[in-house]
Amino acid sequence: MLHRAVLWLTAFLASTGLVSQHGALSTTGVGAQYLLGLGIADITGPVVETNMMGYASLAQTDTGLHLRQRSRAWIVADASNPTDRFVYINADIAMGDTGVRRSIVTQLSAMYPGLYNNENIALGSTHQHSGVGGYLEDLLPQITSLGYVKQTADAIVAGTVLAVQRAHESLAPGKLSLGNTTILDANINRSPSAYLANPVDERAKYEYDQDKDMTLLRFDDASGNARGFLTFFPVHGTSLYENNTLVSSDNKGMAAYLYEAMVEPNAMPGNNTFVAGFTQANVGDTSPNTEGAYCESPGQPWDGQLCSFDHSTCGNMTEDCHGRGPGFRISDFESNMIIAQRQVDGAKTLMSQTLPAVEGPVKYVHTYLNMSWHEFTLPNGTIVQTCPPAMGYSFAGGTTDGPGAFDFIQGDNSSNPQNPFWEIVKGAITPNPPPEQIACQYPKPILLDTGYANSPYQWSPHTVDIQMLRAGNLVIVVIPGELTTMSGRRMRDAVRAQLIASGVAGSDAYVAIAGPANTYAHYVATPEEYAVQRYEGASTIFGQWTLDAYIDKYTSLVPYLGATATGTPASDPAPEDQTSKAISLQTGVILDNAPLGKSFGDVMEDVASSPFAEGDTVTAQFVGANPRNNLRLEQTFLTVDQSDNGDWVPVRSDSHPATLYQWLRTSTILGYSTVNISWTIESGTPSGTYRLTYYGDSKSISGAITPFIGHSSSFTIS
Repeated sequence: MLHRAVLWLTAFLASTGLVSQHGALSTTGVGAQYLLGLGIADITGPVVETNMMGYASLAQTDTGLHLRQRSRAWIVADASNPTDRFVYINADIAMGDTGVRRSIVTQLSAMYPGLYNNENIALGSTHQHSGVGGYLEDLLPQITSLGYVKQTADAIVAGTVLAVQRAHESLAPGKLSLGNTTILDANINRSPSAYLANPVDERAKYEYDQDKDMTLLRFDDASGNARGFLTFFPVHGTSLYENNTLVSSDNKGMAAYLYEAMVEPNAMPGNNTFVAGFTQANVGDTSPNTEGAYCESPGQPWDGQLCSFDHSTCGNMTEDCHGRGPGFRISDFESNMIIAQRQVDGAKTLMSQTLPAVEGPVKYVHTYLNMSWHEFTLPNGTIVQTCPPAMGYSFAGGTTDGPGAFDFIQGDNSSNPQNPFWEIVKGAITPNPPPEQIACQYPKPILLDTGYANSPYQWSPHTVDIQMLRAGNLVIVVIPGELTTMSGRRMRDAVRAQLIASGVAGSDAYVAIAGPANTYAHYVATPEEYAVQRYEGASTIFGQWTLDAYIDKYTSLVPYLGATATGTPASDPAPEDQTSKAISLQTGVILDNAPLGKSFGDVMEDVASSPFAEGDTVTAQFVGANPRNNLRLEQTFLTVDQSDNGDWVPVRSDSHPATLYQWLRTSTILGYSTVNISWTIESGTPSGTYRLTYYGDSKSISGAITPFIGHSSSFTIS
């Protein structure tokens, strides 16, 4: 939700000086033999003093850690021809990025020449909105993070490469199987008025205004023992609201943690061998806030009422309209856990069944497509074209998951002048659109003409990754953006029909949508939804024919997935590297100091008197140092230790949802800070003696980084 970028844009400019889709699955056949690899690694960037990615709110600067972000990787190779392989990466990030993917591809192709390349590596995402920002290479999503944050990007790249390396090292003969199930209570459509603009007869084919099916690809060893899975299910990673400042992984990352901990309860998170994947599908207009959107307007007559249906407003304003998760009366963290568990339950249902085997070749196809003025022919013979990227006014209106501000609202595509102030300001931010752009983007009224903004570097992508991966009868359509519900249905149907019609696959062909992946090109609404200009339509940056252009291109590439297909498709030039031009205004860590008479790691406020019981929260405060000094990838900022015959054994880390790491700068001039570590004791925790441990790293005025450790007093659980 980059609409917040509009609201904070002037601050940035001032500081820079720059003004069941497919029918029944076959249940017959013996599982085909593949070589399968699964891996997981830590990608957590700086957990303090860095803007978070997703809501694009300048105020959402991280202050600590709830759950580490991770990349999970799955490799599928043809056992009879192992060079035919692909790797799908599901990262706990808001979206894939061209620059991050470029670095990942460069490193993996150098490590494994001839095996992994630009064509067979897909960088997918959980689309969570509570992770570290600043890693996307185009300018628009960098605005609220005060530019590019190299530390964030480097962490994502390093951890993802390690996850793929671990997956590669675990390659072994195995079997794949595939199934789907219905999950009724984990998502709703947050733009139902736009969905209703789609044809009546088309909507009549579906029971719900969002997809309720979870697709699961199961990975077994040669003996039939499960090694992990990859699921596809559409629900936004917005269970945690934009007032949250603790880095986390939202409902899909939480679901992965819950499932992996269930399978390997004695393994520390990240050290598991069973890899559970919860990736996105056609997520664009979905929300995890399943109780609906209500007005939170104390003192106003509409307080507590449902937001307006067409515009999601309260008293004609957007700010007070908020979606409510299933645990909203407790906290958004409770809602996050509930939505995660519902996805876990869906996966458990499928993993408990004997699923239809996946059989057939491993293939992949990739090309680049420049979407600015891309001309193509619709099935009815009409020649149309896409446009250079642009954001509409409703983009700044936000959604019920993260409302906009001022007087921007969703669903306003009036050709009349909008707010006069913004009519003046928008030309100072990006160039005023030329007539051909206005005509191309119609009926979208253009707020930011990012396709013509290239100073100091490119604001929005023009060229996107087009990619598909095939394992037997399953084809994963990797999308460089967020397809709405109906857009995803049209894409799946078109690709599946082409697979069957061309003889590439049979009647058991199954198509899954994965995205936003590889490139972030914002949203993909249907032409009918685009005309309504709610948030998703206003954020469909290439104009009303975006979806049709994608369908045309993806279906044209289906022959390259054939068992005997050779060669590579024609491609537009790869997008230019933007990271070499990137600006960063984030201040580095200058130094850390401990108060007079204290040392780093000393206890400032100790744990309360014990004993404690299940449900209690144990907290201690320490003399801290800035965690940006050392991200502690594959490590932890804290442990809960249990006494075992005189030895202290770590039983919890900062990757457990019951622990919190919170950092506070108490004096910028003197370099003082504190760290609060807390643990809410889970049900079933053994009685015994415990302590809290803090792991930190301080920076001296000379720049030297020195690790230290602090311990609380011991306490007991009865």
